[in-house]
Amino acid sequence: MPRVVCIIPARYESTRFAGKPLADMGGNPMIQRVYERVMRCRLIREVAVATDDERICRAVEAFGCRVIMTAATHRSGTDRIAEAVDSMDLEDEDIVVNVQGDQPLVEPAQIEEVTAPLLHDASLPFATLVYEIRRHEEITHPNAVKVVFDRDGFALYFSRSTIPFARNDKDPRYYKHHGIYAYRRSFLPVFAGLETGRLERIESLEQLRAIEHGYRIKVVISEYDSPEVDTPEELERAVREMTGESGPRGA
Repeated sequence: MPRVVCIIPARYESTRFAGKPLADMGGNPMIQRVYERVMRCRLIREVAVATDDERICRAVEAFGCRVIMTAATHRSGTDRIAEAVDSMDLEDEDIVVNVQGDQPLVEPAQIEEVTAPLLHDASLPFATLVYEIRRHEEITHPNAVKVVFDRDGFALYFSRSTIPFARNDKDPRYYKHHGIYAYRRSFLPVFAGLETGRLERIESLEQLRAIEHGYRIKVVISEYDSPEVDTPEELERAVREMTGESGPRGA
């Protein structure tokens, strides 16, 4: 049985919301809220935060989570995780879950959902979560990354634009990509060694690198939303949901 561990990539600098991993959420930093949610998942054997920032390092150590310091030059969170796993005692078949440091409302069940394909099929290197969009404004919002996938549940493309374009279908379904990934440990150095793709540069979406180089990404449709916090306004919304929630979110 492969081990399942979680690494939370976190960086301080952000063009839209600098320092957001340390943003206050009910008296604790956002990164702590993410950690606490991840720790509720029964599959997870170990959790670590991967960062290049001493401020984040100190905050994480204060609430008792392991910190792995990484280089400041990584192209993406997945590249940061690829460095961090070298500090962990993992076998090639083990599974590494990436939960973003700006997802304080992640559901523990989502970790089970994203790891399930890799646990059931040893040949799969990469899986991710999507969610059917129910808030109309997300269909056109560039911060909500849309995805289309084939009949076998493998991603065809991810975009900040609205895809698919509804030329004839009057009631299309749109799916939002969650920044939650599961990788086979052996795939991470492969991914980090790939040349940055043209579409990856255009869209600023790391997962397109894998698709451009011919790797398939298994898509899992989740019943839960897990909004990322990209702005102070979205932080306020997340705090309201956190303090007012009575159970898992879906609608």
